[in-house]
Amino acid sequence: MNPLVTPEWLATRLNDGNTIVLDATLPPVGVTPPLNTHARYLDKHIPGALFFNIEELSDHSSPLPHMLPTPEDFSRSMSALGIANNSTIVIYEQEGVFSAPRAWWTLRTFGAHLVYVLDGGLRAWVEAGLPTEAGPVHRPPATFHATLNQESVKNLSQLKDKITNHQQILDARSAARFNGTAPEPRPGLSSGHMPGATSIPFTELVEDGRLKPAGKLRDLFLAKQVDLQQPITTTCGSGVTAAVIALALEVIGAQNVSLYDGSWAEYAQQPESIIEKIS
Repeated sequence: MNPLVTPEWLATRLNDGNTIVLDATLPPVGVTPPLNTHARYLDKHIPGALFFNIEELSDHSSPLPHMLPTPEDFSRSMSALGIANNSTIVIYEQEGVFSAPRAWWTLRTFGAHLVYVLDGGLRAWVEAGLPTEAGPVHRPPATFHATLNQESVKNLSQLKDKITNHQQILDARSAARFNGTAPEPRPGLSSGHMPGATSIPFTELVEDGRLKPAGKLRDLFLAKQVDLQQPITTTCGSGVTAAVIALALEVIGAQNVSLYDGSWAEYAQQPESIIEKIS
């Protein structure tokens, strides 16, 4: 299933009561003061779109940023939003490719089946001459039963097993952070990378505010010597842009892809973790 859909595809389904559109825009990292993406959503969004707040829908008992919540909490949140397991869900973000893939991965990991990302996001929708609206949106409650797909998400122990067994780990952070030549944005964390990891900055997967075409994505992964037939685990700073790699891999047909949810925010603070640098 191609996870990307066009504005035209969505426009023909917008009045279908089973189609749910989600704005899943996180504020970009490092912008001060932080961008109020919810206010921007209220100002302009695709008609009927709900705001999928990745931060609010994360595990607040964890000291790590935006970790997956429990299935029970996610079930309650989705049901209250009006999202059911059998809903056709289309996710977008206001600019570029950054956080919508995280929402796509989260919903898929918790058992939603028909989950798509709007190629080009809100900008592509507007450029296609399609309408927007303002203000809050509410849907009647639905029933969502979240079931965690254990194959989709990896914890620290599983990640270390993958390092030991020389399995493929793809890191979405910038090359400078991966190499250890630029600092991490989170205080107290060393930059660098996990042993055996491959640097695939998520920005290299994007052009003109959307994922690159499938042919270019395939060439990029092959140039990095990624074996699409073998297990792949994606990682980044905090589990958000790792999902950009996961989405790109889905587009080109990779089957065995998981995401390390704790990512560098967890790995780099473990005293026993091996951190490699490239000078």
